Amino acid sequence: MRVIALVLALWLPAPVMSAQAPGGLQPWGGGPVPPLRLKDLDGRLHRLADYRGRVVLLNFWATWCGPCREEMPSITRLRKKLAGRPFAVLAVNLDEPESRVRKFLAEVPLDFPVLMDPGARATKEWKVRILPASFLIARDGGIRYTVTGEIDWSNEHVVALVSELLSGRAPATARAGPAR
Repeated sequence: MRVIALVLALWLPAPVMSAQAPGGLQPWGGGPVPPLRLKDLDGRLHRLADYRGRVVLLNFWATWCGPCREEMPSITRLRKKLAGRPFAVLAVNLDEPESRVRKFLAEVPLDFPVLMDPGARATKEWKVRILPASFLIARDGGIRYTVTGEIDWSNEHVVALVSELLSGRAPATARAGPAR
């Protein structure tokens, strides 16, 4: 699996980034929102467009990725802090066998959907080169922020930024087209 990450890093172009926002998040400057249409571990189809009206944290990860594993509890804490608000988390697993993902989830239970990305097609479309990689998508379906690498999603500055997105306030410089 580490070979896959290295191949992706060499094969895909670098994401476009600009000035840093709180918590290591970068305003999005990468163009239109790529499509996302993946099944979860129960076989249910998730399309990013189905989440319009909610702020979505889209996180690309793998069980073999140490920083990914370290980051997951802070994503759970963020979800708890935003309980009852229109906020969703989608965790996209990078091309691992279902059995390995289920074993990980037995050790680290998650309260959000884990989507399977066989063949890493979505990972390539989203130009993810390093794991973990995350995208914050506003209620209108446009990407506002991205981060490559582990961050503390429960950090007060990150929570405040997500709360801004939930209220509909987002910097004009971070606007991008709607999700497909």
